[in-house]
Amino acid sequence: SGAERITLVMDNLNTHSAASLYETFMPEQAKALRDRFEFVYTPKHGSWLNMAEIEINVLVGQCLDRRIDSLERMRKEVAAWQQRRNQLDAKINWQFTTRDARVKLRRLYPQIDACLDTRIFRGFFIGCRKTVERHQRPAAFGKSYAPPYFR
Repeated sequence: SGAERITLVMDNLNTHSAASLYETFMPEQAKALRDRFEFVYTPKHGSWLNMAEIEINVLVGQCLDRRIDSLERMRKEVAAWQQRRNQLDAKINWQFTTRDARVKLRRLYPQIDACLDTRIFRGFFIGCRKTVERHQRPAAFGKSYAPPYFR
């Protein structure tokens, strides 16, 4: 009995799949459970989107934002906070736009170097981040081969 459909929000650990049900239960029972579960995976590169982490941050901000003098008192306060949160039927507004992704995941995107001239002249690197003095440029290559910042 209980819920008809159960949503499982999990990270991308390799053991978090329907296959693990078949390792634990008989095939018929594993299939019955699998049919009731909806698997939702958190993004691999977005731990800040993990709903459990979001909820823990809410707990810290609303309940654990001060010194609590004993473990027993903390347990009581967390239980009271949890009961109130459940009574309010609190939900997480779990949204992430493409724009947000581009900002947060910028370090994962490939970098395009604006300077495409990375030739080596007599051991000197020619590129955007290193400069070579004009007198170090070999005359044999002429101006047509020199990057604009040497002209």
